[in-house]
Amino acid sequence: MTTAAGRRPTVRTAPEEWPEERRRTAERLLASSAKVSFDPLTEVDWAFPPVPGRYYSPAHNLSLYGTPLWDTLTEDQRIELSKHEVASIASVGIWFEEILMQMLLRHAFDRDPTSAHVQYALTEIADECRHSVMFAKMISWLGVPAYGPGRLSHELGRLFKAISTHSQTFGGTMYVEEILDAFQRELMNDESMQPLTRQVSRIHVIEESRHITYAREELVRAKVGPVRRRYEQLLLGLVVHRSTLGLINPKLYAAVGIDPKVGRRAARNNPHWRATKKQMAAKAIDVLDRAGLVGRTNRWLLRSAGVI
Repeated sequence: MTTAAGRRPTVRTAPEEWPEERRRTAERLLASSAKVSFDPLTEVDWAFPPVPGRYYSPAHNLSLYGTPLWDTLTEDQRIELSKHEVASIASVGIWFEEILMQMLLRHAFDRDPTSAHVQYALTEIADECRHSVMFAKMISWLGVPAYGPGRLSHELGRLFKAISTHSQTFGGTMYVEEILDAFQRELMNDESMQPLTRQVSRIHVIEESRHITYAREELVRAKVGPVRRRYEQLLLGLVVHRSTLGLINPKLYAAVGIDPKVGRRAARNNPHWRATKKQMAAKAIDVLDRAGLVGRTNRWLLRSAGVI
């Protein structure tokens, strides 16, 4: 079909795609959001000081655990390392949540705002705003830098948020949220950890479970052809690679007296850290694989990231 001027009309992404499945999912998630949501400014006791002698994250999930470098660290240095790694992961969380909010706004822009599907997208954006503030306040509470994912990943994120497709938006979201969820779920359930990092993790895990459901169901509904699938695999592979390697900014090793280059090399060659990443990413990689988004186009990137 063409217009009188001989041009094809602008095609908007149809809100009628998968109408019943989308509606049921969104209505369920909206009801859950109304029932259980948190304001981190009031739900977290930001005046509560760190408890001496407690880790900020389980020791066995730290990037240097099990290496000769780990053996050289005192207990105080190991606890300090846990503090900086929690801050690094939180700052990467902020980076990706800011990307996600812009992608979700683009997704909602082309759809019917009266639909439950779009209203949940806007609800998720509000959640992510609160989570970014919560992570930022936690980093301030820790008294350490907001390390971020590194300059290259930061700039690539600027591009990704502007050009991401449906599969990239929801595939990337599902991956990053799943891997953060796995780290934080263990942390929140460990009573030997710092109470404040446990509470922040608990809030994030509860609310992100809805976001993961929303992204996962959107992802598995989408169907792409074999040529387009290669493109989607490559871009998602880059997202997985950059976000995973960016979790631990090597600059943080200086806080415990380790040369950042030495620490980075030790972490990348650490079989325990690679096994930890594989375990944390396993659910997300399985969903991506079932959606046809893991293949020879991106498997080398996933292997380089240490998640397969």
